[in-house]
Amino acid sequence: MVQVAVRGLMIVNEIDKNLLDEIDVSDFKESEAYNIRKNGKSIKRKINDYVDIEPKEDGKGINVYVKENTYFGIVHIPVILTQSGLKDVVYNDFYVGKNANVIILAGCGIHNDEHEDSEHDGIHRFFIEEGAKVKYTEKHYGNGRGTGKRILNPVTEINLKKNASMTMDSVQIKGVSKTKRVTKAKIYEGATLVVKEKILTSDNQVAKTDFVIDLKGDGASCNVTSRSVATENSYQEFKSVVTGKAKSYAHVSCDAIIKDDAKVKAIPEIYAKDADANLVHEAVIGKIAGEQLMKLMSLGLSEKEAEDVIIKGFLK
Repeated sequence: MVQVAVRGLMIVNEIDKNLLDEIDVSDFKESEAYNIRKNGKSIKRKINDYVDIEPKEDGKGINVYVKENTYFGIVHIPVILTQSGLKDVVYNDFYVGKNANVIILAGCGIHNDEHEDSEHDGIHRFFIEEGAKVKYTEKHYGNGRGTGKRILNPVTEINLKKNASMTMDSVQIKGVSKTKRVTKAKIYEGATLVVKEKILTSDNQVAKTDFVIDLKGDGASCNVTSRSVATENSYQEFKSVVTGKAKSYAHVSCDAIIKDDAKVKAIPEIYAKDADANLVHEAVIGKIAGEQLMKLMSLGLSEKEAEDVIIKGFLK
């Protein structure tokens, strides 16, 4: 197998490189901090003046510290699995100091050519101090010719202090056999959470999403948008519970396209515990509109080509 360098580390092969490029990049700028995890172990780590990364004592995760007033930090924490039959569980904690501004790029890629299941459960906890800003991107991807499943179960726990903000982009690209995605957030005075989720399922894949959000302070807000496409015999389930405990605002939107024999379920719940809580939930599930297909087919596309164009635009 040809060896490929990642910042001079000659132990990443072509399969690893392809996985890294799908969920992040296989090469990082010199100014950026990173921790690469492969088959349950950290294989490369780099820190800098504003980001420190420390392994947990049990070896089952890392603590990431972003210093106060960091102007523009970038941290990569990709995970790849190429060992069939492995269940990898990792606990990563992020401590973001006051008024810091940081981008965190995460995600997991699984390559499985064998018959045993491969699974990654990533539990990420964010402690975001007053006035800090975090952009968090999480991508999930699977490939391989084996019959073993590629299972991903991310858990994200978010604590947003006064006037802090976090934007979370969560993408399941393709090839994930089964996933349960849990996001829990506590949002305090003046803090804001924005979540954008995109999921594509096919074959007999199963994807479940579960949001639990507590708006705990005046001026707290969240905006959650889930867009998904379910095809063939796949199943998707979207569940959200938003509780407004103060003068707060929330908007949750679930928008899904369904094809073939797929099934999609949306379970919204909003709970106002304050007279000034303004909570909105919308859910739309349906097939591709006939007029959209007709318009594209009139330009010379086949029906399948037209569907592909619409789906790509929907998940863009």
